[in-house]
Amino acid sequence: MPNTYSQIYIQIIFTVKGRENFINKKHQEELHKYITGIIAKRQQKLLAIYANPDHIHILVGLKPNISISDLVRDIKTGSSKFINDNKWVNGKFNWQEGFGAFSYSRSQIDTVINYIANQEVHHNKMSFKEEYIGFLKTYEIDYDENYLFEWIE
Repeated sequence: MPNTYSQIYIQIIFTVKGRENFINKKHQEELHKYITGIIAKRQQKLLAIYANPDHIHILVGLKPNISISDLVRDIKTGSSKFINDNKWVNGKFNWQEGFGAFSYSRSQIDTVINYIANQEVHHNKMSFKEEYIGFLKTYEIDYDENYLFEWIE
């Protein structure tokens, strides 16, 4: 029987709904571990993760047995339930609709892992909006600003 071989590396970025409920630094490691479990359960490989107070970056080695949309749906649904069950925020926590997904070659992985690991320093210099629009421009993705994430200005 023939096997399927692939090398697919995807950085996924999404943000907190309404940008009013923030991911608290004291819960960051626990959230990272929980999301790692979701990704592992879906038989994908987590390479890097960093939850900022208002958005998250996840780098996965994606097998072709799942769509990116299905994986993101599972991460968002599971982690929202986890945050709400643990009452980490006042009110109800949700992620915003939509996400960004950006692909990389094997030779770029170390750079992307380093970029994700240094999010805290990175966002001292650049807002999430600047970062995200930068990704869209770098990857030459046509977008309508009316349908991007809600921004804090």
